[in-house]
Amino acid sequence: MKITDQTVENLAKLSRLKFEGDDKENMRKDLENILEMCEKLSTVNTDGVEPLIYMTDSHTILRADSISQEITHEEALKNAPKKDSDFFRVPKVIGGNE
Repeated sequence: MKITDQTVENLAKLSRLKFEGDDKENMRKDLENILEMCEKLSTVNTDGVEPLIYMTDSHTILRADSISQEITHEEALKNAPKKDSDFFRVPKVIGGNE
């Protein structure tokens, strides 16, 4: 698949990045290389191959989930920079600058 400058510009806009000059060209080449590698992987015969779940034979040992009250509601809000009765006040993050 051919990656065009327009494709790079669209991806940059979606990811809120800016690519100019050589950076834009390098990104275009990198994206083409990634897609080329994916196309090569799609040609590999994987019949009878089990999906890989872990990279090694060892498994992560997790602690048991248990509910415990470590801090009270009042203690949690005590040092909050901004609070509104029972809640933390945080800056608006949805619908920010485009």
